[in-house]
Amino acid sequence: MTNPRLINRLRGGLVVSCQALPGEPLFAAGGGVMPLLAMAAEQGGAVGIRCNSARDVLEIKAAVGLPVIGLIKNQYLPYEPYITATMAEVQALVAVGADIVALDCTLRERVDKLSPAGFIAQIRAAFPNLVLMADVATLKEGLAAAECGVDFVGTTLSGYTPQSQGAPGPNFSLVEQLVARTDVPIIAEGRIRTPLQARQMIDLGAFCVVVGGAITRPMEITSDFVTALA
Repeated sequence: MTNPRLINRLRGGLVVSCQALPGEPLFAAGGGVMPLLAMAAEQGGAVGIRCNSARDVLEIKAAVGLPVIGLIKNQYLPYEPYITATMAEVQALVAVGADIVALDCTLRERVDKLSPAGFIAQIRAAFPNLVLMADVATLKEGLAAAECGVDFVGTTLSGYTPQSQGAPGPNFSLVEQLVARTDVPIIAEGRIRTPLQARQMIDLGAFCVVVGGAITRPMEITSDFVTALA
């Protein structure tokens, strides 16, 4: 482990993803909104926050005392990876104090032409003490990332890539398989909608659980209820 004390702060707990997508009211509101969600999550007992953009990392770090998993979403079309896909994003996140940096470690062609292993080696050369979370979609990707020396493997992208199309959400099986086949801590993330599902992930051996949409995206939550009533 790169930083055992930091990593163990997340053990067995809930990380709340405080993000909004373009077109949603909370995104349009600009800065200042995500720190309020992070504060509510901290008061509710969360052990960490996951957020997107250097601005939100900076604001959330000032608002809460929890470890922050930072990422930056940038599209580099026609390439598919967009979560902290280049060193420029890593450097920006380090500059604002992200405790952990999440990055795309799927086995898809990248804009920098590096393999995930090559990208991780590049990061380690520049920031040897930086805690890294590998966002993956499949068992093969998770095991490959674990071999490259990341501190966490997260199932964040399961069901969101062509290689994982049709995967169940939440993907209990993927978490269970990764836990069985690597000693690297596994973070369960992706389409976890209920406390019972989160508990089941921990029971399967997940190190911690990330929940976002079910907590911090009111438009999506409202839509789920409306659909159920229609």
